[in-house]
Amino acid sequence: MDQEMQECINNCNNCKQVCLETLEYCKDKGGEHADPDHLKLLEDCAKICETSADFMERESNFHTKTCAVCAEICERCAEACEKMGDDEQMQKCAQACRECAESCRQMSS
Repeated sequence: MDQEMQECINNCNNCKQVCLETLEYCKDKGGEHADPDHLKLLEDCAKICETSADFMERESNFHTKTCAVCAEICERCAEACEKMGDDEQMQKCAQACRECAESCRQMSS
C-alpha cells in the first residue's frame, strides 16, 4: 500500500467520524439542520467513507469504484453543510468532506 492510499484511508476515516458527530449535532440542533434529507446525506457520507476505507485497506480491485462514489457523495455533503452558514460544526464537516473527496477523486483515477 502506498502513501497516497494510506492518506486517502485516513481522510475517509476522519470524514466518517466527523459526519457521525455532525449527524448527532444536527439532530440535537433541530430546524433546517435536522431536515431528513440532510441527515440521510450525512449518514450516506459516513457509510461510503467507511466502505471506501475498507476496500482500500483490503486492496480490493474495486476500490477505484467505491472511491469515485465516495468523492461524489462527499462533495454533495460538503455543499449541504456549507449552506448552513457559519456554524463551526458544519464548516468542520464541510472541510473533512472536501479533503476526503479530493483524495478519493485521486484514488479513483
